[in-house]
Amino acid sequence: MLLAKVIGNVVATQKNDRYEGSRIMVVQPVNPDGTAAGEEMLALDSVDAGIGDTVVIVREGWSASTAATGKLGAAIDTAIIGVVDTIEETA
Repeated sequence: MLLAKVIGNVVATQKNDRYEGSRIMVVQPVNPDGTAAGEEMLALDSVDAGIGDTVVIVREGWSASTAATGKLGAAIDTAIIGVVDTIEETA
């Protein structure tokens, strides 16, 4: 799992049936302090995240696929699986 910030959405009116009703968002991986930590990527949203939200993403095909669609075999590399309320760091 990684932290990311939602920075945009993708409008795709024609999608595979497995993704019907799902939104595709543009996310930027971030460190806990909010600084960028990698390349921007697309992620299927399974939790109704919005632009500006800090989110938890998974980047492994099987996990992303089942978390986002509940169906095995959906071709997804990355999925948003949680919206972060706060980050508490110790030490």
